[in-house]
Amino acid sequence: MNAVVAALICLAVPGVLVLLSSRVPVAQKLGPIVLCYLVGMGAGMSGVLPESAAPTRSTLTEASLALALPLLLFSVDVAAWRRMAGSALLSMGLAVVSVVALTTALFHIYLAWGVAQPEQLSAMAIGMYTGGIANLGAIKLALAIPDTRYLLFATVDTLVGAVYLLFVLTHAARVFGGFLPAFVEKEVVQTPKPSTAEQPTRPIWTEGAIAVLAAAACVGGAVVCAPVFSFAPTEIAVITLLTSFGLAGSFFPMLRHNRAASEIGMYLIYVFTFCVAASLDLGALRDLDLSILLYILIALFGSLALHALLCRLFRIDTDTFLITSVAAIMSPAFVPMVARSLKNPTVLMSGMATGILGFAIGNYLGIAVALLLS
Repeated sequence: MNAVVAALICLAVPGVLVLLSSRVPVAQKLGPIVLCYLVGMGAGMSGVLPESAAPTRSTLTEASLALALPLLLFSVDVAAWRRMAGSALLSMGLAVVSVVALTTALFHIYLAWGVAQPEQLSAMAIGMYTGGIANLGAIKLALAIPDTRYLLFATVDTLVGAVYLLFVLTHAARVFGGFLPAFVEKEVVQTPKPSTAEQPTRPIWTEGAIAVLAAAACVGGAVVCAPVFSFAPTEIAVITLLTSFGLAGSFFPMLRHNRAASEIGMYLIYVFTFCVAASLDLGALRDLDLSILLYILIALFGSLALHALLCRLFRIDTDTFLITSVAAIMSPAFVPMVARSLKNPTVLMSGMATGILGFAIGNYLGIAVALLLS
C-alpha cells in the first residue's frame, strides 16, 4: 500500500470515529478510545491496512504519541497543586502508594510463575492507574513493550475498568460509606481563572499552530538530549524528557491556556490507539493465557481495597476517597460524572486537580518502578 494512503487512513479514521461518538448513541456509549481499538483491529485483520503499511503505521504510532504527550501536559497548572485540598492530595498519594505496592507484589508473584518480563505489566498498571491511556502509551514506547501485549492489556483494562466505573456509580458510596467517615465540607480547591491579560485572543487555528510547533520543539529537544543520559536506554530517556519538557511548557501562559493543545493531544492519542490496534497479531493473541486478565483484576480492585484501608487509617471521607480513586484509575475525564452521582459538586475540582497530578507523574513512576524491578 502507498505510504501516503496508509497515513491518510490512520489520520482520518479516528476523526470519523470521534464524529460518530458525538452523534450516534451506541458509539457515544463506547467512546472514541474503544471505537479506535475495535475499528483499528478490524482494519488490520481485514487487510485494509496490510503488512506493507507497517512502516508507515509504526512511524505514526511513535510520532502521534510523542507529540500528544507535551500537548496534553501544556494545560497542567502546576502552581494550582499547592492550593489543592489537603485531604484530596493525601488521598491521591495513598492511591498511588496502593497501586505501586500491589503491582510490586504482583511482579514477584508473576516472576515466580515464570511470566516473561512482569515488570512491563507493573509499569503499564502504574501508568494507567495513576494517569490514563496517554501514560500507558508512553510506557509502551519507553519499555519497548510488544504491540500484542500492550493491546491485550489495554483491551482487558477497558472491560475491567467499565465494571469498576459501574460499581463506583452505583454501589460504592454505600459500600464504603459504612467503612469511611462521611464527607464534611471544609476544604474547597479554589482554581483561579486566568486574568484578562492571560485570556487567549488569537484565532483557534493560530493557537493550534503554536501548540503543535511547541510540541514539535519538545520532541526535537528530547531526541537531541536523550543520548546525553547514557545510563538509560534511549527510549526511556526520550519519554522522560518529553514529560519534563511538557510540564516545563505549562509554565508559559501562552501554552497553559492554549485552547487547541489538549484537543489536538487527545486526537493524536486516538491516532496512536488506532495504529497500535491495526498492528494486532491475532495468532499471537490466541496463544496468550488469562494471566493478564488476572493481573488487571488484582491490580485494579486490590489497589482500590488497599486505598480504602489506608483512607480509613488516615480518616479520609468516602466522597474524597471515591473521587480521587476515579481520578487515578479512570483519569480526570470521568470525575464530573462521579461527582454528579455522589451529589457532591464540592469534590469536583479536587478530583480534577488530583487526576491531572496523577497524569503528570504517571510516566516517571511507571518507568522508575519497571527499572527498579528489572
